[in-house]
Amino acid sequence: MSEPSEIPGPLVTITYCTGCNWLLRAGWMAQELLSTFGQDLGGVTLVPGYGGIYEIRVDGTLIWERKRDGGFPEPKEIKRRLRDVIAPGRDLGHNDSVPG
Repeated sequence: MSEPSEIPGPLVTITYCTGCNWLLRAGWMAQELLSTFGQDLGGVTLVPGYGGIYEIRVDGTLIWERKRDGGFPEPKEIKRRLRDVIAPGRDLGHNDSVPG
């Protein structure tokens, strides 16, 4: 079987602090993004880090940083930010109707 020569969509990376035990939080966010965007993403990668890091990037562009953005994001906020980068016209259903 041949491997695809190109990744089918944007890549999301979630870098989390291992010392802070944020793996479950990062995994849950990955699940939320994959459930919403499915085949529109090339993948979600969890990257272990340290020093209180919790960052979410899409194709290298930072869309959430725990220290800069004030804590941990709600899934609806990350879904909006991701949508704004990869598919600005896409409707997120109830995630768009609830005030942010």
